[in-house]
Amino acid sequence: MTDIPALRAAIAGMIGFSASSEQVLLAAAPPAETGGPSCWAALPLVAHNTEFRRQQVQRLRAIRAGSAPPDFAEADHGSPGMYAELSALPADAVGRDSWRVSGELIEELDSVSQADLLDPSRHPWLRGRQLWLQLIVRGFWHPAGHLGGYYLSHGQAGRAVALAQQAVTTAAVLGAPDPARGMASYNLACAQAGAGLIDEAAAAVAEAIALNADLRANAARDTDLAAVRERGMLAADRD
Repeated sequence: MTDIPALRAAIAGMIGFSASSEQVLLAAAPPAETGGPSCWAALPLVAHNTEFRRQQVQRLRAIRAGSAPPDFAEADHGSPGMYAELSALPADAVGRDSWRVSGELIEELDSVSQADLLDPSRHPWLRGRQLWLQLIVRGFWHPAGHLGGYYLSHGQAGRAVALAQQAVTTAAVLGAPDPARGMASYNLACAQAGAGLIDEAAAAVAEAIALNADLRANAARDTDLAAVRERGMLAADRD
């Protein structure tokens, strides 16, 4: 996609989709919900998603300031310490921060140039990745995947599949570039596999890889797609 206004609009729409889905989750989750690193409750999950977006806001602000952003450590989703820290945050603050940081990310998106969005060589910390796609990962793919995982782990497989299908439709309606649409299809495949819909998951992951070839490596090792691989139905296994 070289239509930069359309690209910005698609990114903003996908960030907004994840943020609004988080609000739905927080509104529906039990007030005293408990969880742990192996089965996250809604509040720490949304707080974690927000932290990922906050880091991306810092990166965009660094570009605007002409400086390098800090290096962010890779999150350990199984860390009891991280989970406890996120769980201790006030529920009302978590909900507000989800909206606020999503808005900040969309605002900062407007401040970066076309060259910054498309040319990874401008910023060594991108490590060869395009900034616009990093925005999709941090603002959409990662949070939407966690939301689907929440519903699967809490016995709401139908909700997980419906949310992922809605994300696929949203990405298409927004005219998102193929790599971003592939990420939406990948999340759908994971949700369908978790719901036991293996044929549908195989078709969705094949579509994901067709749209975004970089997802092939993820599909070959992702535990969420183990059932698809076990049946020899994954395109990554057949090539």
